[in-house]
Amino acid sequence: MTHAPLPAKTQRSEPEFVPSAIELERRGYRHARKRRSVLVSIASTLVFAGVFALVLVNSPGWDAVRETFFDPAIAVEAFPRVIKGLWLNIQVLFVAAIGVAILGTLLAIARTLKGPVFTPLRLVAAGYTDLFRGIPVLLVLYLVGFGIPGLELTGRLPAQFWGTVALILCYSAYVSEVLRAGIDAVHPSQRLAARSLGLSHAKTLRLVVMPQAVRKVTPALMNDFVSMQKDVGLISVLGAVDAIRAAQIEVASSYNFTPYVLAGLLFVLLSLPFIRLTDWLTARAQRREQIGGVV
Repeated sequence: MTHAPLPAKTQRSEPEFVPSAIELERRGYRHARKRRSVLVSIASTLVFAGVFALVLVNSPGWDAVRETFFDPAIAVEAFPRVIKGLWLNIQVLFVAAIGVAILGTLLAIARTLKGPVFTPLRLVAAGYTDLFRGIPVLLVLYLVGFGIPGLELTGRLPAQFWGTVALILCYSAYVSEVLRAGIDAVHPSQRLAARSLGLSHAKTLRLVVMPQAVRKVTPALMNDFVSMQKDVGLISVLGAVDAIRAAQIEVASSYNFTPYVLAGLLFVLLSLPFIRLTDWLTARAQRREQIGGVV
């Protein structure tokens, strides 16, 4: 005896959400306010730019400044050599960023170690950060770039090598303090929970504490990276033919300061993506904090 197939269960469809008239009115009001704010911002920016341009163009010495700093022909002629020097800056920045990340992390961990046996490490790390945060980057470049080669401990090395070493020494001190603040901001219960699960101190630091610490201080780390990106141009004082030194050579040959402006614009274009990324990360962290999300 065959049984008739059971009828399939009918799925109850949820009613579609329809906003009320009051909600639609609120949305329209917010949209109108946002559109008005955008229009006001654009108008005020255009007015400010127009006034600035009028004052600049009508100034008595504008013609001389334009010929000395904004000569398109000289900029086009100097562009190949300046962009070649900028590539050296990018290479130094890449290596220095890796070195700063490694050394800064080690210093931050050393400063957060507990127990009397680690006192020498904490003192050395604290003295290091105090020293290199207090000395200007330019002086460190001079001391490292001209002092260490004078000891004749190694063969002749290029100027960009010593410039990279100086940048790592300086910025690892700043980054270590930022990371240390992030490590201290992680609640102690996170460590206790990880240790209760059987994780060692090293695994707790690597798998639990450091990921949260880095996420908390990512905007500050990005600001340090942008600052280092600008200071990479200081390696020219050691003789490295980077964008700044290439522009200086062009200025000496043409008696015109346009190559300096060109180099500055290239550095700005190089840093803009990271500046916008920093702003986006900062805004996202603020939104998470305001809505009570996990930071």
